Amino acid sequence: MKEPSAHPVDVHVGARIRIRRKMIGVSQEQLAKHLGLTFQQVQKYERGANRVSASKLFQIAGLLDAPIESFFEGLKHEEGLITADTESASAVIGFLVEHGGAELARAYCELPPALRVHLIGLARTMAAMPEKTAA
Repeated sequence: MKEPSAHPVDVHVGARIRIRRKMIGVSQEQLAKHLGLTFQQVQKYERGANRVSASKLFQIAGLLDAPIESFFEGLKHEEGLITADTESASAVIGFLVEHGGAELARAYCELPPALRVHLIGLARTMAAMPEKTAA
């Protein structure tokens, strides 16, 4: 018998939990302890292998200081199908696991909006430089 694949909403919500958790520097173990679960269960939530119940999502949102609706941002309902922007979520997760990525994301979140625009412009300019040198 074939094991059913994860629902796109569960995968999306799990990815958003992981992104927010990493952004604020909370470990899977810390989140699991807060929820009264094992870190393996948190891993399953983040992969979308297990659904997050409404009560657990409420607890997660509280610990991660995020509005519940933020875990559903990027979902679309088209022609009876639910789709998620998994490419963007993958890019964000990839950024956060890079050396310094989570630290940069936390610093970015502390900037006022006007400075965020300048930082994005600076990053784009640097990325376009013909000779990118590593420090």
